Amino acid sequence: MNIPLTPTRFLRYAEQQFPRKTAVVCGERRFTYAEFGDRVGRLAGALRSVGAKAGDRVAFLSLNCHRLLEAYYGVLEGSGILLPLNIRLAAPELIYILNDSGATVLFLEQEFVGLVESFRRDLRTVRSFHQLEGTPEAEWLSRYTYEQMLASATPHREELMAFDENSVAEIFHTSGTSASPKGVMLTHRNVYLHAMNLAVYHHARYQDVLMHTIPLFHANGWGAAHTITFVGGTHIMLPRFIPEEVFRLVERERVSALSLVPIMAIALVNSPARSKYDLSSVEWSVIGGAASSPTLIREVEEKLGFKCFSGYGLTESAPSLATAELKPDMQCSDEERHVIQAMTGYAYPGSELRVVDAEDEDVPHDGVTMGEVIARSDGVMAGYWQQPEATAEALRGGWFHTGDMAVIAENGYIRIVDRKKDIIVSGGENISSLDVEKVLSAHPGVYEAAVIPVFDQKWGEVPRAVVVAKPGSKLSEADLIEFCRARLAHYKCPQSIEFCESSPKTATGKVLKRELRKKYQAGIVL
Repeated sequence: MNIPLTPTRFLRYAEQQFPRKTAVVCGERRFTYAEFGDRVGRLAGALRSVGAKAGDRVAFLSLNCHRLLEAYYGVLEGSGILLPLNIRLAAPELIYILNDSGATVLFLEQEFVGLVESFRRDLRTVRSFHQLEGTPEAEWLSRYTYEQMLASATPHREELMAFDENSVAEIFHTSGTSASPKGVMLTHRNVYLHAMNLAVYHHARYQDVLMHTIPLFHANGWGAAHTITFVGGTHIMLPRFIPEEVFRLVERERVSALSLVPIMAIALVNSPARSKYDLSSVEWSVIGGAASSPTLIREVEEKLGFKCFSGYGLTESAPSLATAELKPDMQCSDEERHVIQAMTGYAYPGSELRVVDAEDEDVPHDGVTMGEVIARSDGVMAGYWQQPEATAEALRGGWFHTGDMAVIAENGYIRIVDRKKDIIVSGGENISSLDVEKVLSAHPGVYEAAVIPVFDQKWGEVPRAVVVAKPGSKLSEADLIEFCRARLAHYKCPQSIEFCESSPKTATGKVLKRELRKKYQAGIVL
């Protein structure tokens, strides 16, 4: 008899085989797998006690902490669907997501009480609000905190054979770079197989200690909530990304792996505190969420002392699809290796990737011809919540169409050149904003750079760069443009450069180019 594929099996295995092993470190609190499992069962029981039914969407507005990690398992054990909310969203965006999903229960941290108070009357389906910590004071909040609910609950663990592996386990809304975020439905089977494939590829082990630098409300936590649990590894919770706190926890807990987005990696390599801490326990880090550069890969390896490579995925694929880790049979210089490890990479086990033209025909594997990346994998979503037309369009032909434009080399390595909407067309020539950004980022005085199109009467549109300089560096527009012209065809180089203190970003550090375009279209100088 086949047991349904569900991520709840990961925790059950770990608590049976490694009950005394430290499962979670959150601030000064530590939980063994036996304690972690008990708390998950009590959360499931607590949800049943407040009337949550099978299939109900249970929302969490929380930083990375042990309670959100418990929800990854407890909500499913209670037969619900987990709905993690991005803490950086504004009230109208949270209203939209909660109403769109039909969430019935909302857990929130104390610091978000005022925010939720401002819009709770606009929520159509949420029946109960539960504060995660502290003493509830608002009359609309349940009088019992999360800890009190768990303490009084009768533990519940669903019968494994009762799970439907094709039912929805989690809903994550897309990052908000579009006007209306779409709810990505990930099934129990999606989440289980995605985690298994990553665990196999990365040789996940009992000894692994992983720090949750990536918010668990983002894209299935990049799978780390499941892969580490499955092998009995240790979760280190990081509520907010502060470079010195990262270094401190790496040294104290002997962290073995990190997941980063580019802005996190940039902050770590430029932190004056890095030399004060022992980072020798870290074996590798993966940079995803946005395009990296060979310069950043090299700086992480040289300044932080551990292997670094890019990864690629989307919320719709649970999320990981590709890795740029060097293939074992490849021989190359360090300079070549850094270029390769900054690419999009090749498919993870359980995934198939193609680069296709407008007719969905494969482009030549020549590393030059551009096309759209399409994917077929164990992790690809069941569809968008209550959006059948958008689902059909995204999954047409049995492949997920990512919207990412790329080239593919003979050896199977893919290099994304841009999102479809971010390709700059200047005088009939396609310009990859990512390629220009990588060149700008190689300048020693540049902290980060974003390139957007601006109107030009002669060429239609031309590149414009928005640059954040490193502290103390003296950059000029003329110097940076000349730096680019020495490394790129002149038509690809920025025609103008704006210097600013920071760029608008998503919760995972991806620059919101839509916001930059809005500012420039409105004639506002950053």
